[in-house]
Amino acid sequence: MTYQTAVKNLLDQINSAEGKPIQEMTVEENREGLAALYMDLVGEPQEVKKVENINIPSHDGDKIGLRLYTPEGNGPFPVFVFYHGGGWALGDLEVIDPIMRWVANETSSIVVSVDYRLSPEYKFPIPVEDCYTATKWVSDNIQKYDGDPKRIAVGGDSAGGNLAAVIPLMAKDRGGPDIALQILLYPVTDFDTTTGSYLENGKGNYLETEAMYWFNDQYLNNEADKKNPYAAPLQAKDVSGLPPALVFTAEKDVLRDEGEAYVQYLRESGVPVQHTRFDGQIHGFFWMPAIMDDAHTALEQIKSTFKEQFSATV
Repeated sequence: MTYQTAVKNLLDQINSAEGKPIQEMTVEENREGLAALYMDLVGEPQEVKKVENINIPSHDGDKIGLRLYTPEGNGPFPVFVFYHGGGWALGDLEVIDPIMRWVANETSSIVVSVDYRLSPEYKFPIPVEDCYTATKWVSDNIQKYDGDPKRIAVGGDSAGGNLAAVIPLMAKDRGGPDIALQILLYPVTDFDTTTGSYLENGKGNYLETEAMYWFNDQYLNNEADKKNPYAAPLQAKDVSGLPPALVFTAEKDVLRDEGEAYVQYLRESGVPVQHTRFDGQIHGFFWMPAIMDDAHTALEQIKSTFKEQFSATV
């Protein structure tokens, strides 16, 4: 499959630009660079009925920021708890804000964007524990915000997709909260960088192998973490009984094969899975609705899956 035109144009622009690669920049430089890159790719932020910022206590006495987006209409609404991407080290509520507004409006759900603490300041397992704490808080409290605790989906992209795959595992192990659906956008599910998609796509396709080494180093404490299922859900010994999953992968993404291996593992374990591979597409496309039609296609699939799973008009 060849590259889509919009993808090729973006890659030509990125690959011809002068500047240091991710692995040669500081964490702060990378955080600023991510925000600048996506500014022109997300489109204008949409209005939503209500946006609220709140802080909740973390498991270790710190705080976790949440941003709640409530759409127009009458509740109680389905709830979509979203963990942003950025290699566990980059991204924040502001970078993801236009996407979250779009998702809330299109799915007619309350979107809860989780400002989990970032690596390397807070390494594994702190980001994932923050996301678990936030999800439990949503389950316990979202009724006060006109959300339905029986219709909670978790989701995320890239490193956020990794977190969204891990939270149902933690919920299974810890006896809750109840999660009805997991939505995984080109997720990290393992730390094997010798897969076919790494070998095919590791250079010149936006997310490069060397950058993934850098992200992994920010997040993980040691080699043993790579085998921990709360870091690498593909390493989990048992994924049966997990909620239904909607999984997106991209053909030209280094993470393609591990995402699709997780799809297969879930299916073999009896978990209902819908999977779409976006041909000719690169990592990160969901954050690019201003230039990528596939971002809109993916959101339409999320919308229809919400309707199917939650038996609600969305």
